[in-house]
Amino acid sequence: MEKVGLLINNEEVFTDNYMEVRDPGDLSTVVGKVAQGNKDHVDQAVRGAHAAFLTWREKNVEERKALINEAMKVVQESSSKYKELLVREHGGALWEAETDFMLGAGTLQLYSNMDSTYFDSVHKEVEDGWIKIEKQPKGVVSAIVPWNMPIVLTMMKVGPALVSGNTIVIKPSPTASIALTKLLKDIASLLPKGVINVLHGDIDVGEAMSKHPLVRKVAFTGGTNTGSIVMANAGSSIRDVTLELGGNDPAIILDDVNPSDIIPKLLKGVFTRSGQICFAVKRVYVPRHMHDSFYEEVCKVVDQYKVGHGLKEEASFGPMNNKKQYDIVTKIIESTKNSNAEVRELGEKIDPENWDNGYYILPHVVKTDDYSLDVVTQEQFGPIIPIMPYDTVEDAIRLANDSEQGLCSSVWSNDIDYAYKVARRIEAGSTFINSHSFDSLALGMPFGGVKQSGIGRELAIDDTLKSYVETHSIRYIK
Repeated sequence: MEKVGLLINNEEVFTDNYMEVRDPGDLSTVVGKVAQGNKDHVDQAVRGAHAAFLTWREKNVEERKALINEAMKVVQESSSKYKELLVREHGGALWEAETDFMLGAGTLQLYSNMDSTYFDSVHKEVEDGWIKIEKQPKGVVSAIVPWNMPIVLTMMKVGPALVSGNTIVIKPSPTASIALTKLLKDIASLLPKGVINVLHGDIDVGEAMSKHPLVRKVAFTGGTNTGSIVMANAGSSIRDVTLELGGNDPAIILDDVNPSDIIPKLLKGVFTRSGQICFAVKRVYVPRHMHDSFYEEVCKVVDQYKVGHGLKEEASFGPMNNKKQYDIVTKIIESTKNSNAEVRELGEKIDPENWDNGYYILPHVVKTDDYSLDVVTQEQFGPIIPIMPYDTVEDAIRLANDSEQGLCSSVWSNDIDYAYKVARRIEAGSTFINSHSFDSLALGMPFGGVKQSGIGRELAIDDTLKSYVETHSIRYIK
């Protein structure tokens, strides 16, 4: 059984209070115990990070990039060491954990390879003197990350923070903190004391991290409701925020596609991580004349899925990560079954006798023309997908935009030019054409949401770093 403490100033700190982390696919197994911090630990970590900032910011950007490159190698090498541990605490399939490490390493590589001239001063000669515009780091960054893809979502904060000359305090999710903390401890050992710190705890810890007067930026990935609280806490003392929040991503299927050609790719975006991905496909709109046949074809493919523990090689996907999310998804399934929608429970249980010893849910496919159902209007974050008809493309666009969330979306068509015209009218941070999964992302392509899906962008040099630096204008008048 693993036991992890806090990481403050490169020292592991153990406390009097621990939280058990159980395997969501085998609840009788305790994976580890995680030390719980408090507001005093937050103050220690932030002050340590601030002290480290005063020297870290003075390092040449090439030195910082070189150290981030070494951190990238650690992430790559750690996949084989920690991936099974990650599966046992967050419930994903083994290949999904491997993808998490791969994307995390790629994210650090993006910043280790960036053009250092981004940080160069801009000099402008004017008639009565000159103006210099400099980019300077902000200071201490508080990063709060979720449980579904913890490695890459953390590196999406670590990379830009460190390359800009900031230091960082990270709070992992309570239900996926062990593998991530071990990895961060390995990375921190490469860096000066206090550059990376890790805290664990409840809401009080997250609130203190968002409100501490020495924190100059908060970077958060998680649900919209929690993001609103984080933003309010950060606003108690003016500071920058990046919020990557929930999504209710629509997929619009145009009538020129062959369903059998696109459905396997579409479903990869629906059921990866059991649907527990912020930009998973969560609503599918198809032409009305294709509604029945498309639904039947989807059900045919989904019925081949096998659900079980993430370490089972044959598992298409694993359990829900935690009871709260399990209860939310089962409630949505039950309310959908009690409507006029057609709901099919599909797939196969790998280990039926162990089914009730984990947060397992078989995939569900819904056919409905009731756009007001909870399964349509809420982010399900689980293995259930509604398929709905539309009469015109104008209707499809209107339905896709009929949401307070706007993270990602997709358009599926053989006519790429027309798909592009449709894509431009969707209210989302990203729209993909003929894909909607991890494969759709690209390093350097801005990632983030509009409306209630967030503020700011990640994974892109210019769009990301502008919220990790301060612009300092210096003017000389003769």
